[in-house]
Amino acid sequence: MHSTTKLPIADSIAQQHSNQLLEHIKHAIADAGGKINFVDYMQRCLYAPGFGYYSAGSHKLGSKGDFTTAPEISSLFSRTLAQHIIDVFQQIESKNILEFGAGSGKMAIDILLELESQNALPEHYYIIEVSADLQQRQRQYISSSIPHLLPKVVWLDTLPTNFIGVVLANEVCDAMPVHCLHFDNGVVKERYIENINNTLQWCESELSQAELIRHVEEITPLITNSDDYFTEINLAAKAWLASLANTFQQGAIFIIDYGYSKTNYYHPERNNGTLMCYYQHQGHDNPLILQGLQDITTHVDFTALAQVAFDNRLQVAGFQSQADFLLAGGITELHTTRSDAFNTLKTATEIKQLTLPSEMGENFKVLSLTRNLEQLLSKVQLGDRRHSL
Repeated sequence: MHSTTKLPIADSIAQQHSNQLLEHIKHAIADAGGKINFVDYMQRCLYAPGFGYYSAGSHKLGSKGDFTTAPEISSLFSRTLAQHIIDVFQQIESKNILEFGAGSGKMAIDILLELESQNALPEHYYIIEVSADLQQRQRQYISSSIPHLLPKVVWLDTLPTNFIGVVLANEVCDAMPVHCLHFDNGVVKERYIENINNTLQWCESELSQAELIRHVEEITPLITNSDDYFTEINLAAKAWLASLANTFQQGAIFIIDYGYSKTNYYHPERNNGTLMCYYQHQGHDNPLILQGLQDITTHVDFTALAQVAFDNRLQVAGFQSQADFLLAGGITELHTTRSDAFNTLKTATEIKQLTLPSEMGENFKVLSLTRNLEQLLSKVQLGDRRHSL
């Protein structure tokens, strides 16, 4: 099951860093009585202060990192997203943007430049970033790239109250810690991590939370014929969206991530789940190695998020493939601003990466949520798939 034999070898400094986090995890397992559930393990691997993947100082994005996001591939992604933002701004008085997990800061830069070019700058561009290291890099990148717009950028530690504007969450939910489950002949167990002979191993026990029981009851009919089925449940993403809905007064929320509707997420043939790890641009499925050095991620259950939105009085305004979302936003028109042959070819290649089904266009989806807007957002109706949720 684990495809980790050809991964690059970590250098001595990185390995020492990983070993320190591993010892921390082993102590946590001992303190917990011999095992911790995977959601706790994943939380520590990604976010343990000073040691977690998103809390330490290594490069995560781009050619020197472990993965590449759409804003890093092309500024056209963010410029097109800005067109959707403008549609929302036309219906609200207080024009603000709140971005979760801003990565390198490139998306914020490109959005602000595009909005500036159309005389549609926000009052504030808020960023909530859990990684102090990334927050520092964002500040440096933004201040050097668009110093005249830096005063509009504000970093927050908590959700703003009574927020009016546009919320952006690009590849945020996939990095939230998940519970791992095993369905076997009608019996459902939660997967835990234990330390046997100084080696981390999987083990199984009872479900750790009542909310898991409710979720299992919902998805069991979809996988009832599978006698050896592994999957994940992201309770953190549901809680995040519920909290956001409580502080969100008016505007739109765009959640962009790779994922499926519930029926596809829990399809009987997806019996190994969606859990993946990324280390130096190589993907594999073993999270029990390279602690703090590799990204750990899962696909998003968009039906679960849409249900949370509905339950919290948000309007589910659209559900599209990334390709349809970008095409509706005019990505093919924006690229015509580059005229020479080299840049024309370059942008055509970028658009293909962002929109082709074999690239990011189909695997990535966009869930558009609104509140208190008088008019529909027409662009999120193109290729709308809400019926599949």
